[in-house]
Order: sequence, then structure tokens, then C-alpha cells
Amino acid sequence: MGYSCFDVEITDKVAHLRLNRPDELNTMVPAFWSELPQIVREIDDDGSARVIVLSSTGRHFSAGMDLSVFTGGAGLPGNEEPRTTEMGRTRARLRQTALLLQESFNALEKARQPVLAAVQGGCVGGAVDMVTACDCRYATADAFFVVQEINIGMTADVGTLQRLPKLIPEGVARELAYTGRRMPAARAKEVGLVNEVFDTQEAMLEAVMEIAREIAAKSPLAIWGTKEMINYARDHSVADGLNYIATWQTGMFQPADMMESFAAKSEKRDPRFDDLLPNPKSF
Repeated sequence: MGYSCFDVEITDKVAHLRLNRPDELNTMVPAFWSELPQIVREIDDDGSARVIVLSSTGRHFSAGMDLSVFTGGAGLPGNEEPRTTEMGRTRARLRQTALLLQESFNALEKARQPVLAAVQGGCVGGAVDMVTACDCRYATADAFFVVQEINIGMTADVGTLQRLPKLIPEGVARELAYTGRRMPAARAKEVGLVNEVFDTQEAMLEAVMEIAREIAAKSPLAIWGTKEMINYARDHSVADGLNYIATWQTGMFQPADMMESFAAKSEKRDPRFDDLLPNPKSF
């Protein structure tokens, strides 16, 4: 299926999503907000890909929200011309639109597969919302991150303010959000926003794809459980997290993948794990 904002390729159990509007700085037009969750959910539902890599094209990763979204949101489901001017209903629908946009990035977090973001150049506004919903971030030396919303007189509302303080020191996150300054890649690595910095985009993608292939070689069920537990632990107490993993293991931990790991090691070969089952579509 063709997409207007993304190229999608699945090779060796790795799904590679590329933002493909470099001449427009990969801004997030209305189609972006429906295509991204659709692609991610299709990959997740199918279960045959084990890792998702999110990268971009051109000089900048993404300049964030396109102006067309601010000026009416043409094409966004549920954001058509209102049938009433009654203020309460109009404001309620605006809230629903914000929640709809949030779900586009929530899809990255909810996917059973880890999502690795490879950032070159500018990662601005909504792009920060997006990459903070990913599992790991990598950057080129010329990359920078900007919480742009404060610079245009609004409060970021699609995930940055909720996720960024969980990834970097809270004071650093507050400074970025209050000032709208650029955070260069070196500083982003220093505070833990990105895992590694590379000289070129080519070197970054080569390294990120290698990491993706390494993850894809592990038990996909164990990887899913690991992502689920880390996300849960972020938002709950240690006691809650320990209780959840005990319950998860009771149902999900079966010896087949572990025995395959042991057999592969003794036979000096790569382990062969079954893919995740497709997500159920209906009863």
C-alpha cells in the first residue's frame, strides 16, 4: 500500500519506516496523523516484524506540525466543520482532536515491537513528541531537538511534556520546554535523550539497523514482555511492577524459547524463534 508521508520496507524481521517529504522538511500534514498509527498497528497486528526503525529523509528529521493542521485540521477525522457554534460542544470536540493526535504517537509505545528512532538534523515540535514515544533514540552530530510549541505561544500537547521528564532530568526538560532552545545532539546524549551520536546519517542508519537485527534475533515474546515491563515500571511503583511481572510470567513464560536458546548455543547456530501470533481482529 502506498503512503503519502512514509516509505515502508520490511526486511529480515525489521520494519523500516521513513518519513518521505524532505522538500517540505517532513512536516506533519493531516495525512501523517492517520498514516503513522495505521502503519504501526498493521505491523503490530501482523506480528512477523520484530523491530521497527523510524528514520527520515533530507536535511531534517521533521520540522513538526504542518500549519495546515493548525488552520482547521483539514482531513483530520472528527475535525470537520462544526455543526454548532455552542461553545461547550466546540471545546469538547477540540479536546477529542487532541486525544486523537496523541493516539498517533501512543501507537509507537503500545506496539509489541521496540521502536528505534534515527534522527538527523532538526527534530522540532511534534517530532519531539514522536521520538519520545519510541524505545530508543539515535542522532547525527548535526541533530538538534526543540520543544517548539512554546516559541509559537502554545503548550505542547501530544506527549513531550509527559514523556520527556521520564527520559531526562526533570530540570533539563523544564528548561527546554520553558525556553524553546535547541538541544544539540551532544547535549542530548549527555543527558540521556539519545543513546549514541554518529558523524553521518549513513553511519547512524547502519548502526541502528544492526541494533535492530540484534534485537530481532531474540525471542519476540521475551522482547514484548521486556518492553511491556519497562513501560509499566516507568508509570508505577516498584512493588506494582514486581507484581505485574509475576503475573505476566505466570501466563507468558513458557520454556520453548529458552530451550531453543540453549539448543542453539550448544549446536553453535543462531536460535530460531516463532513469530508473535497476529493480533485478533474479531471474535
